[in-house]
Amino acid sequence: MKKFAMAAVAGTLAGAIATTQIAGPLLAQETARSSNVYEQLDLFGDIFERIRAQYVEEVEPGDLIEAAIDGMLTSLDPHSSYLSPDDAAQMRVQTRGEFGGLGIEVTQEEGFVKVVSPIDGTPADEAGVEAGDFITHVDGESVLGLSLDEAVTMMRGPVGSEIIITLVREGESEPFDVSIIRDTIKLTAVRTRTQGDTVVLRVTTFNDQTYTNLESGLAEQIEEAGGIDQINGIVIDLRNNPGGLLTQAIRVSDAFLEKGEIVSTRGREIQDGERFNASAGDLAEGKPIVVLINGGSASASEIVAGALQDHRRAIVVGTKSFGKGSVQTVMPLRSDGAMRLTTARYYTPSGRSIQSLGVSPDIVVEQPRRSPNEEEEEATNRPSRSEADLRGSLNNDSLSEDEIKQIEADRAKAEAAAALREEDYQLAYAIDILKGLSAIGPQD
Repeated sequence: MKKFAMAAVAGTLAGAIATTQIAGPLLAQETARSSNVYEQLDLFGDIFERIRAQYVEEVEPGDLIEAAIDGMLTSLDPHSSYLSPDDAAQMRVQTRGEFGGLGIEVTQEEGFVKVVSPIDGTPADEAGVEAGDFITHVDGESVLGLSLDEAVTMMRGPVGSEIIITLVREGESEPFDVSIIRDTIKLTAVRTRTQGDTVVLRVTTFNDQTYTNLESGLAEQIEEAGGIDQINGIVIDLRNNPGGLLTQAIRVSDAFLEKGEIVSTRGREIQDGERFNASAGDLAEGKPIVVLINGGSASASEIVAGALQDHRRAIVVGTKSFGKGSVQTVMPLRSDGAMRLTTARYYTPSGRSIQSLGVSPDIVVEQPRRSPNEEEEEATNRPSRSEADLRGSLNNDSLSEDEIKQIEADRAKAEAAAALREEDYQLAYAIDILKGLSAIGPQD
């Protein structure tokens, strides 16, 4: 017993000595680091005073400080920034679904403003702006070298006013100008319709309305179809959806998952990590799902696509998504402004990070671009004629009137599907997948 006690004391003493030997240099390093920080802050104060006293024109001190704060944040990554009181107020309005502007989500890449996605039905969308376009000039003025917030400020203006943006697009040999009339952007978070026997959920953004719109819209389409047994599946269209609220992405994923992890976030410290799990209940009642994505699908869209893909709950179709795998926290500041700070990365249920890589679709399907020549050819093509169009042709006597009506209805569906392939090839492909799964039937 005495030996054990002595060994314990010796161990404690040795530990105390070791701690002293290690803590000394560490304490010195921390003191030196703090001293260096104070020196840098003193340097900032010196520069601030010299600008205020000696700059060629009088400068508002508050503007200088805001610019310094914004510079500090934007130096971290493309998504961290300072929000002035006006910008913070506008951001709160945007999450509620209505605001003024062009209707594009943008980021910054290689000094230029890059379009993440145009929002459906907005002036930018109607003017032909596409995901992946680079904005080089606004009203003839270059945006190269500006911060993202500065470039966005240049694009703002009164509703009804004109703006001309210069775009560089892959596949186009020269930059070109696009004229857009600013308007009030009213976001419909989810639009639903039934295409044939398939319910299509077009999710354009993740704001406060998204889950509520999706739940009610899906229920309405199922009721109009005559019940869940009358539909063959669901297409969740996330193309050109720039993301939004993490909470809404989790709720939308949970709507179609019975259990398991949806997404996890990991910050700098282990204790800052979070995991979000699905609760029981599937709005689709097990019906097959296809998720559509493209290069304009970002952030919250990628969380939904990644979660449903990892759980094998959906087949993901389209092209690689944008690759924004970080979480921003908006922190209110005492000036009524706010700062948007990247605080974590998010990971799909399988543990993969989407940052810079994006979600890879299970089936890659490009959306073909139609050339003007193709449209002219279609306009000049004559409709084909059949036996039934000939004067005096014989009737079909082998089928009843009801059977003929059914054949005509099936033909109308097939023709509608063919028309959809011309209009939206990716969506038509997704619906064809669900048709095929429905024809095969449930598999054990």
